[in-house]
Amino acid sequence: MIQHLRPAIVMTVLFTLLLGLAYPLAITGIAGVAFPNQASGSLLHDTSGKVVIGSSLIAQGFSRPQYLHPRASAAGNGYDPMSSGGTNLGPLDQKLIDRVKGDAATLAKEAPGVTIPADAVTTSGSGLDPDVSPENARLQAPRVAAARGIEVPIVDALIDANQEGPVLGFIGQPRVNVLAVNQALDARYPVVQPKS
Repeated sequence: MIQHLRPAIVMTVLFTLLLGLAYPLAITGIAGVAFPNQASGSLLHDTSGKVVIGSSLIAQGFSRPQYLHPRASAAGNGYDPMSSGGTNLGPLDQKLIDRVKGDAATLAKEAPGVTIPADAVTTSGSGLDPDVSPENARLQAPRVAAARGIEVPIVDALIDANQEGPVLGFIGQPRVNVLAVNQALDARYPVVQPKS
């Protein structure tokens, strides 16, 4: 009996050490050397470089008019990385239809006569998509410029500077990282808070 049990125990211990310890440590080490920024969470810091303000991989809820707004989020109470996920509402669900119509009406008031990009009124699958389409970002540029007291072409230039193309030139769509643009806006054109 023991002669049949011993190989099973040895193999279990061996594969646990190999696949449960050695392999993950090797891959973590390789990732840390080959892709140090991504392996550490793609964290973004404030201007001092000491305080982490977010990750370029996870959306944050910006709602003030001086900031680009990310896609709507259905993750938890919104932008909750511990509760990532979509709404699971189907295209004929009245709750989804009402929300999309309401968001579209709000955006139509902000930018009358402009075609509203789909990502401006829909949520992403994860609810944490850090990027918006260049069209969505430019749709918001007049509001951001007015709130900061700057010209729209200045905001457009920052959007263009933070635009990334498709991965490898053909995978996906062009995109703009919302947090990166908002960080650049704060660094170059801070909003002066009125004294109370």
